[in-house]
Amino acid sequence: MKKYLAELVGTFVLTFLGCGAAVSLNCGIDVASVVGTAVAFGLAVVAMAYTIGGISGCHINPAITLGVYLSGRMESAKECAMYMLFQVIGAILAAACLFVIVQTAPELAVGTKTGANACNGGVLNGFVVELVLTTLFVLVVLGATSKTNGATNNFAGLAIGLSLILIHLVGINFTGTSVNPARSIGPALFEGGQALKDLWVFIVAPLAGGALAACIWKCLTAKEEK
Repeated sequence: MKKYLAELVGTFVLTFLGCGAAVSLNCGIDVASVVGTAVAFGLAVVAMAYTIGGISGCHINPAITLGVYLSGRMESAKECAMYMLFQVIGAILAAACLFVIVQTAPELAVGTKTGANACNGGVLNGFVVELVLTTLFVLVVLGATSKTNGATNNFAGLAIGLSLILIHLVGINFTGTSVNPARSIGPALFEGGQALKDLWVFIVAPLAGGALAACIWKCLTAKEEK
């Protein structure tokens, strides 16, 4: 249960700080707002990696959890499902908190109510963007946390956080960048409208990306595992 609660807290922090930055900075209006939001998401991951990494591994993302499970690093499908459940709960709580804050001081929030994702270039474009970016991101996670990396494991949190910044810089203008179903579910429930209509893209594409990353990683490490 401690692992699951750690994932809930970690996903709450990631969603609240990342989406909170997107709302406060009106992400997408200019270059500064895009960079600021990207950095916020990346730093949130770094902070949580060194806070709860020793408890749960700090997945805070169902796509990462799926990738870890398919690569053989989780004990059971039940544990995988419970990780995902608590990640979604954490994201929903974060979005609810952010929504309340915005409603009590709407004049201070210049972005959307919750920082929800949207397929700005259409559904197909959004799906491809999320699939590719999630694959790359989860591949970094699997590689950075691999035992074959030896001492560099100590810097896994930093590598993952920095890669998430890069991922956001590429994807924000296309989809707002999710690469994380939980981070999308929470805000979309409160945003409604197009965000809720496009939500399936931000669930299916990242999970497919996580599975693809696991397949690629297993191919890359097949010889070492033998």
